[in-house]
Amino acid sequence: MSETEFPRGLADRLRGILIDADYTVSGVRDRLGDAAAKALAREQLVPALRATGGEERLGLLLRLWWLQTPIPARAARAILPVDELADAGLVTVEEGADGAVVRALVHLGPWELEDGRPGFVVSDPKVRPGSGDVPRPDHVVGAGGASANLSRLIVDGPYERALDLGTGCGVQALHLASRAREVVATDLNPRAVRLAGISLALSGITGARLAQGSLFEPVRDERFDLIVSNPPFVITPEAARYTYRESDLPGDTVCAELVRQAPAHLTEGGWGQFLANWTHTDTDDWQDRVGGWITGTGCSGWVVQRDVQDPAEYVELWLRDSCEHGTPEYTRRYDAWLDYFDREGIKGIGFGWISLRNDVAQDATVRVEELRHDVQQPVGPYLPDVVDGAMTAHRLTDAALLAAHVALAPNVVEERVAVPGAPDPEKILLRQRDGLRRVARIGTVEAALASVCDGTMPVGPLLDAIADLMGEDPVMIRERTPEALRTLISEGFFRVAR
Repeated sequence: MSETEFPRGLADRLRGILIDADYTVSGVRDRLGDAAAKALAREQLVPALRATGGEERLGLLLRLWWLQTPIPARAARAILPVDELADAGLVTVEEGADGAVVRALVHLGPWELEDGRPGFVVSDPKVRPGSGDVPRPDHVVGAGGASANLSRLIVDGPYERALDLGTGCGVQALHLASRAREVVATDLNPRAVRLAGISLALSGITGARLAQGSLFEPVRDERFDLIVSNPPFVITPEAARYTYRESDLPGDTVCAELVRQAPAHLTEGGWGQFLANWTHTDTDDWQDRVGGWITGTGCSGWVVQRDVQDPAEYVELWLRDSCEHGTPEYTRRYDAWLDYFDREGIKGIGFGWISLRNDVAQDATVRVEELRHDVQQPVGPYLPDVVDGAMTAHRLTDAALLAAHVALAPNVVEERVAVPGAPDPEKILLRQRDGLRRVARIGTVEAALASVCDGTMPVGPLLDAIADLMGEDPVMIRERTPEALRTLISEGFFRVAR
């Protein structure tokens, strides 16, 4: 299926209408204002309806597409090709108490493309709490926080070929269009493939290929320079109820399979970047198990856990997501979900991201860590440096490290904590002021090295000079420093000069 199945002429006209009315990210933000936007975040529509009243074009479009409120057919026909949109399945015309009205059948939201041009994302209307409705099984969710997190993770291009696996409404395919000459987007859900095609068409993206199927089936014999995915990772005791968030694979298997299969579809040096969930149990270490998904693939990897929820929090999150709070099924599903976690020994569920690079190397390494604090966004521009640092540290023997030229990374500062008047500090810290904003506690030798290393001299002679100044045995300093320095290189505090 191609995005051209949505009439190109209709897409171009509707795009022009939306842009002319300033139905853009900035235009919608300005029209709604802060109070209405905050109220919408709380699922309250009244302030937004007040802010969009009347028959001015932007207000009408906001009520129709964003707020999912019927608008008078007379007013709709004055600004939109209503009959063509109805034929395309985007709106319907109904008889209301005060005459004919036009109702949107999809949510059409503005989006900003990577190059700053306006784009649009088409999804199913959001099911709001208290409405009495639940999502349809093939519901296509709109762009949200997870979409934004993944887009900020993507490594900068340019690329020849890129794949958005599990495209949903197509939002990641929109991001990939400015990075890659050729974009392929797939999804198990045929409805998602259709709506993603409309998102691409309304955003002026041509040439993208869309295909329906599970995981890598639609691209079985193909390779890509970049693969991204926000997969259906929700861990549930039942067969998949909603294709946008759940698979029929048990536990976190869908994430494991995605990671294990990806290297076969990556070009040499190609990147795979995924959002994921993984389980925490008493019988294994999540870091070893998730890192093991990548180990042996020839890929270097970086796994980051950004949050952990206990089973009750997790169940409540996804029952809230499907608007089941207050329904007769809520307690039964909640109880059954907790029973499942008890049977499987699941004590927590981790949320995070996985990035892997196809280095085609037997000694490729995987860094697995937890980062709960805020990091510099977007991550994509500096993510390769993170992986490079881990690989470099992994490959350096003690002898090679002592012979290497090492420099303190840019924007790393030193902090000392001491009792006023004390001759020595209680602790010495290195802090990154940008990037991952890590903090490392170091010893006096590493602090001295940080103050003098600029990449012009090897580490060994520098350590000898430091040992002499400190009255220490240089042999002992050379023996004990490489391990600490290797960790600091892996964490990005020092860089090996090229």
